[in-house]
Amino acid sequence: MKQQMKLAKNTGLAHVDLEFDSEYHAVWAKLRYPDRPCISNGLINDLQQVQSLISSIAKKGHESEDPERLRYQILCSTQPGVFCLGGDLDLFIKLIRVKDRVRLADYAKDCIDILYASITGYDLPFTTIALVQGETLGGGFEAALAANVLIAERSAKFGFPETVFGMFPGMGAFSFLARRIAPAMAKRIISSGKVYTADELFDLGVIDQVVDDGKGVAAVREFIRHQHVRSTGFEGLEKVMEQFNPLSYKELMDVVNIWVDTAMKLSDKNLRLMEYLVNAQNKRWSSSRESMDVRHQVQSA
Repeated sequence: MKQQMKLAKNTGLAHVDLEFDSEYHAVWAKLRYPDRPCISNGLINDLQQVQSLISSIAKKGHESEDPERLRYQILCSTQPGVFCLGGDLDLFIKLIRVKDRVRLADYAKDCIDILYASITGYDLPFTTIALVQGETLGGGFEAALAANVLIAERSAKFGFPETVFGMFPGMGAFSFLARRIAPAMAKRIISSGKVYTADELFDLGVIDQVVDDGKGVAAVREFIRHQHVRSTGFEGLEKVMEQFNPLSYKELMDVVNIWVDTAMKLSDKNLRLMEYLVNAQNKRWSSSRESMDVRHQVQSA
């Protein structure tokens, strides 16, 4: 595992920072956003590399019955106040306007490939965890829901804005939510367009744990300590849950096809609403980056 850890440091990833923690048998995958904090093709490519590396390490450890094997993956963000603002709307607009169904479908398939690997734990006795410490929307919310365990800090916000511009979240939102809560409530959350607090979603059963701001990392480590001692029981429980309500890759792909069909039918008014949201995000992100640059200059002075 140490060799793989050294390899991970030399992957040259631009959108994900990898940190292995041998004490907790865990790897932290920290999302990094050189541009707008959305699911860009660059982020997708890096996550594919990350998952390939992590699954390889975890599989080798499992097959060799290594007691120190990799057992946990934590997805979080390096950007203060933001986990992920969702899909690349700017790309969506361009592809829809030129009727490029193939590239839009490829983007969506790449996303569900990543999310399916996460929710199935690479088909291993392996636990994926999402730590949300800021705002997460659309595809970012889906990425958090695709983790086996969702832990959020109290100031975190969650929502699906897609219905505002005539779309719906198509990379697993309903499938993931309906396996945590009642399908009718899952539909209500998705269709409302409302921004939910972490406490609200905890009360509904969507989030597994809510902790005070700044306590997220400690909460993840405490969860791992608690689960590790009782790992066989938790693994058995996961198998029971999967047997009761299995999630197939086909289910996710069927939804993606509906999502692409819907996107291709969007009106020019819908696309203008998407552009408005992109511009608002760009403006906010630009201001955020300027503030970070100023703080960095002050700290370096």
